[in-house]
Amino acid sequence: MGVRRNYFIVGLVFLVFFVLSFLTNILGPIIPDIIDSFHVSLGAAAFLPFSFFLAYGVLSVPAGFLVERFTEKPVMIGAFVAALAGALAFAIHPTYWVSVVSLFTIGAGMAMLQVAINPLLRVAGGEEHFAFNSAFAQFVFGAASFISPRIYAWMVNNLPHAAGRGSLLRMMARITPGDLPWVSIYWIFAAVSAAMTIVLVVIRLPPIERTEEEQAGTVGTYVEMLRRGMVWLYFGCVFAYVGSEQGTADWISKFLSQYHGYDPHTTGAAAVSWFWGLMTAGCFVGMILLKAFDSRRVLLGFALGALAALSAALFGPANVALYAFPLVGFFASIMWPTIISLALNSVSQHHGAFAGILCTGIVGGAVVPLIIGRLGDMVGLRAAMMFLYVTFGCVLSVGLWSRPIITNATFGAKPQNAVAK
Repeated sequence: MGVRRNYFIVGLVFLVFFVLSFLTNILGPIIPDIIDSFHVSLGAAAFLPFSFFLAYGVLSVPAGFLVERFTEKPVMIGAFVAALAGALAFAIHPTYWVSVVSLFTIGAGMAMLQVAINPLLRVAGGEEHFAFNSAFAQFVFGAASFISPRIYAWMVNNLPHAAGRGSLLRMMARITPGDLPWVSIYWIFAAVSAAMTIVLVVIRLPPIERTEEEQAGTVGTYVEMLRRGMVWLYFGCVFAYVGSEQGTADWISKFLSQYHGYDPHTTGAAAVSWFWGLMTAGCFVGMILLKAFDSRRVLLGFALGALAALSAALFGPANVALYAFPLVGFFASIMWPTIISLALNSVSQHHGAFAGILCTGIVGGAVVPLIIGRLGDMVGLRAAMMFLYVTFGCVLSVGLWSRPIITNATFGAKPQNAVAK
């Protein structure tokens, strides 16, 4: 029977998405601290998310071969060990260059996880439900991203007053530099990574039987896939989406501080938290819409909403920007799962190889924030963030040109069968 509609695996994938997001999306709130603590420019600060997401570009395809050779469980364990090592390195020795290496190491682990769990979710939940399950995974992803900035803000605001507080705070205060309270979040990362490593070691995963279509494939498979223009289009749009998401989230706190005078430790962190929180809410709305409408039409509507919210955030007054930035997260919510599901449901074979190529596109999260940072040093952060119009525009285009073999299952729709291609 294989593992189709194996809800144990689906649940484990959702747990991994939660932890992956918890580790990934703290970069936005800490960028103002990095700039102040290490006295670096916007461009140098942007090099940190660049190093993190660069790991996706370097390791996504090799990770597919690792999954093929060693199966999912050892690769996922190795991913969390890498995250643990990266988090501990910076927590113990917090300097700018250690943070660059640390974030690359953590990013490498997250790249390995993405490659292992995305095809796994498609196989376990059934391809016709992939858009819905991916949207639910994004819901989980957004929930974790809502929580992590709030933990960061709580630690930063309470560590200086740890004396007489709970044992956790007192312990954190002892191992965290007094002038860098924000580094404490890396001790949290280390603890979470260690816990997930133990969970994966203890849990018994049922054997995953993939058809030839779901396997990573050979080097020749990748060469064949890369000859298709459609593969490059989807790769570019994944690149653009992740760049849009991170290019917005990474600079929210700094933008609100620079142009509107908001405290990055409180208001800025809360705005980033609400960006991810509304992404969670958007996933909930998106899951309903994806059961009622063609996913391409849903994507078009949400992309237009994101562009409108971005305009209000960049050019509106302080109170408008404070709410418009999180609204960008709401409208970005269904973009990743919809693009991925449209892409994988547009080919009838080599889904594993295609997933590796698509995950390589996550390197957009490295390049776009860096472009914004470099431009920001030259023309100002507001003008630099207008580059997001280009990337969100690429996402919008998917709803116009995509032609999937299998469309998302909607209420009352008849079951579909993929046609050989």
